Amino acid sequence: MPFINFSKDEIQCKIVYYGAGFCGKTTNLQYIYAKMNDDTKGKMVSIDTRGDRTLFFDFLSLNLGKIRGFDVRVQLYTVPGQVHYDATRKLVLKGVDGVVFVADSLKVQRKKNIESLINLAKNLAEKGISIRTIPLVIQYNKRDLDGTDSEILPLEILEKDLNSMLRVPSFPASALKGAGVFETLREISKLVVKDVSRKIMLVDQPLR
Repeated sequence: MPFINFSKDEIQCKIVYYGAGFCGKTTNLQYIYAKMNDDTKGKMVSIDTRGDRTLFFDFLSLNLGKIRGFDVRVQLYTVPGQVHYDATRKLVLKGVDGVVFVADSLKVQRKKNIESLINLAKNLAEKGISIRTIPLVIQYNKRDLDGTDSEILPLEILEKDLNSMLRVPSFPASALKGAGVFETLREISKLVVKDVSRKIMLVDQPLR
């Protein structure tokens, strides 16, 4: 369940960007942060680890409406992609309301994408959450490399590898250039708000 801040009349929803190392999670958050108004976003916090890092910032969403009179504040997190930081990934997933799985379109990353999605399902299951029921969006990043010397996977292959069983919304993207970044964020935000609203309605008592 999301955190309800009665002093600020806000419901705080947590969205985690998950994926293999260097797939574009950090670049997504950096692009979003750079494009947002200063008066709606909090400070970005970076927790650096050796060769990887976790980013976090929050923002007050002005276009998601209200949930039972409460404004919606969205918290965005990234997880470290390296396997040996799995304990950190589990910690970041605590209290998660929705996930963006960022897949690397490069052919050489195909196996790591699949392994990372399996790892996400496993870590969610340990917290009693099914990957099939949590709000989830898949982003196929680095599509801007198509036609360059780098070989990227066709979207059809990525869908077969990662989304044939889940059938969740997916978006081609270039986090570096911004293509598909806000489309991804808008979709996961809508799914999270819808899910949070449903859960709160199931609580047979007023919020105040």
